Amino acid sequence: MAIQIEKRKPVSLIAEEPGLKHMIAGLGWDTAVINGHPVDLDLSVFMLGENGKLLADEYFVFYNNNTSPDGSTHYPGDSRGGEGDGDDEVIHIDLSKIDPKVEFLYFAVTIDQSEERGHHFGHVQNSYINISNHDDKSILCQYLLKEEFTKEDSLMIASISRNGGAWNVEALGQAFSGGLNTLIELYQS
Repeated sequence: MAIQIEKRKPVSLIAEEPGLKHMIAGLGWDTAVINGHPVDLDLSVFMLGENGKLLADEYFVFYNNNTSPDGSTHYPGDSRGGEGDGDDEVIHIDLSKIDPKVEFLYFAVTIDQSEERGHHFGHVQNSYINISNHDDKSILCQYLLKEEFTKEDSLMIASISRNGGAWNVEALGQAFSGGLNTLIELYQS
């Protein structure tokens, strides 16, 4: 059974799954059509150094930059509306390939075209992020988004920190307004 991660309570992925090398971060949500458009969530990851900033812009992995320069992190494609069961968006991460200068992985969820379409996280139901073992597809931990965000369109949902190789995962649940650009400004060096 997956561990439910909580804010300010890190969980060691290596303690939970010794030998873990390749994991999948998966995002899911229920479909919704608001103002005539499906609510489209996008998953992305910021790969940060010890200073809390991107090593380089290319270490921001998302729909327009689908693979990190070190080859460790890959975004295979976009799901437009959250249809079907299971994860709607995923990012694959090979822990053994992550650049040694990367100390933190911050997972962001944003709503595509939120301003133009009048969408915000108050329109999103049953949103979660799973961290799974790629090899056997078992879910190691999960964060269920329970907060009500009625104005925000961007969310830092979880972080993974190197922590001497223990790779601790922690729920964040920090919401922002201003879309993806707001988050990029926070983490660009």
